[in-house]
Amino acid sequence: MRRLFEDLRYAFRVLRSSPGFTAVAVITLALGIAANATVFGWIDTLLLHPFPGVTAGKQLVELETVSPTGEYSTTSYRDYRDYRDRLKSFSGLAASLFNPFTVGPVNSPRRVFGEYVSGNYFTVLGVRPLRGRAFLPSEFADAAGAFPLTVISYQLWQNLLHSDPNAVGRTIRVNRYELTVIGVTPPEFRGTMPGMAIDMWIPITMAPQLNGQGNWLLESRSARQMWLTGRLNPRVSIEQANAEVGASSRHLEEESPRTSKGFREIVLPVWKAHFGVQVVLLAPLRILMAVCVVLFLIVGANLANLQLARATARRKELSVRMALGASGWRLLRQLLTESLLLAAMGALAAIPVASWLGRSLLWLLPPLGFPLQFDFSLNADTLGFTVLLCCAGSLLTGLALAVHPVRGGMMDALKEGGRGGTSGVGQNRTRGLLVVAEVALALVALVGTALAVRSFQSARAIHPGFDAHNVLFVKYHLDTFAPDEEARTQFCLRLRDRVSALPGISAVSFSNDVPLELGSNAVSDITVEGYMPAANEQMRIAGAMVAPRYFDALRIPLIEGRDFTELDDEGHAPVVMVNHTFAQLYYRGGNPVGHRIRGGDTWATIVGEVADSKYRRLMEPLTPHVYTPYRQSHGGQFWMAFFIRTAGPSNRFIPAIQREAAAIDANAGVAEIVPFQDEIAGAV
Repeated sequence: MRRLFEDLRYAFRVLRSSPGFTAVAVITLALGIAANATVFGWIDTLLLHPFPGVTAGKQLVELETVSPTGEYSTTSYRDYRDYRDRLKSFSGLAASLFNPFTVGPVNSPRRVFGEYVSGNYFTVLGVRPLRGRAFLPSEFADAAGAFPLTVISYQLWQNLLHSDPNAVGRTIRVNRYELTVIGVTPPEFRGTMPGMAIDMWIPITMAPQLNGQGNWLLESRSARQMWLTGRLNPRVSIEQANAEVGASSRHLEEESPRTSKGFREIVLPVWKAHFGVQVVLLAPLRILMAVCVVLFLIVGANLANLQLARATARRKELSVRMALGASGWRLLRQLLTESLLLAAMGALAAIPVASWLGRSLLWLLPPLGFPLQFDFSLNADTLGFTVLLCCAGSLLTGLALAVHPVRGGMMDALKEGGRGGTSGVGQNRTRGLLVVAEVALALVALVGTALAVRSFQSARAIHPGFDAHNVLFVKYHLDTFAPDEEARTQFCLRLRDRVSALPGISAVSFSNDVPLELGSNAVSDITVEGYMPAANEQMRIAGAMVAPRYFDALRIPLIEGRDFTELDDEGHAPVVMVNHTFAQLYYRGGNPVGHRIRGGDTWATIVGEVADSKYRRLMEPLTPHVYTPYRQSHGGQFWMAFFIRTAGPSNRFIPAIQREAAAIDANAGVAEIVPFQDEIAGAV
């Protein structure tokens, strides 16, 4: 220990004697270490430990449904109940459904994002409320409307209830109903949607009442909307759990073949789940981590080269020390100690830089329409990774310098150094190799950067098949203020008419689907009259429900036939429109107008063909798509997206549209209106 202290003291004197070199080396190392520590911290926070505030988070996994065509989706509450009661690999299985709520008095409502949850939600996660309690076992029942209760976040307790110490027991107005606050979660807990800030948890049994949609969400196996989070029993692996879940899926398929045939459940680690912000960030974070490793190698090669250049003036010193009896190991230890001290100084300088850089992740994300919250913190894992980088940095910067002078003899060192203190042949060779390595790594980084920029430009150049310029977008969560199907229909129609009457508005329409929005298309089985599908051909087609002038608002060209009209309602024969790929696939490029297709038990006549567009991803292949008219297919949807085309820059119309919505219902005025170009930025 005494020798180590002496080595450190001597290393400190050596570095202090060269302040310019030391400053450059520390700053360079700090940037390299900070970049790597920052990206590792993002990966750790979003992928490895995405649920702060839970107990033993490593035991938590996600359950997802896989369709017959291999698509991943969430699970129905009815299926959840069967899995919850049958599976033995889990100590608990909880369900949640991300949902916005309108909270507060009628005259001053606010939008709050929360989750409908199963009664055992907090028990499975191991979350103890900071104040009050979680749901009791007696409140775990599945009966609709049984428990008008809510647990709120620490942030909502501060912002809405002003940190009232007597908040537990108070009632708050949620979607027109009074709910009793029974608990406040710890500050760090944010729910089970990675990267999102959840402020309210309400029993799923209250959903039919708060959303005004009946009990189908609780009873229908086709309503696959629940996010399932399970806690594995000790010593149960994901593979073992998957084996049991697979057997249970097959049993469920035998019991309910009409709704469950071909569907199966799969257990995934949280970071592999297909829902949440991590879906957007998984691939970019992998790329960033690889880039940062290359950057760190460049830093190491650069500093090793600087160390060798600086060693020219120290060769006589090292030779004299060897002449006085210092062993090669002694010199190696001293030089490595100097490099370790240098790397430690760089790591210390990197900590505040990484802490500042950690908050920049939200700058990289496009607008997603969700309440994003990312708490970057230098936890034990990140600090341990930083220490590891410090050790790696000391080896990278010191090993080349340390090995070179001691591997030859004392006389060789004196001969190579010469009287002028110039570099010897061996040292020049080592420096040359380091320069080659540094340039090669830099070229890798530059080529990768150029390819990334080119790919980004190419993605931006892809035409999505619609025109998002001068279009405003707003998503109204109808279930938060309109109590039933008729009220929701009237709101949509009245708002469309009022906004259409505003000067400068050229087209207004609405739909239950948002092009290029993150997620998956709603698909259904169809039958095409006169078309004989091939063996094992899946006739599951994605679709959207749209109001008249939808294609005008987004400028999607009409190829054949006509657009929907107000006469396409429940009193007239069912009609649909299809895209060009649908016509190419099922009618071999012929005119599809007049032909019929069937979805469920209803035959509908095709009245129009429109051009292809992108539905979920810019790079997706051409996909058949079906559009149904709003007046014939609506069923009291949770939400509806409005598309408003303006004459000229759209931002100046936002206040007028907000006023029109609030004039119909004050709770609708809290919806955020954004340019549609910003909304679809996530696709790029």
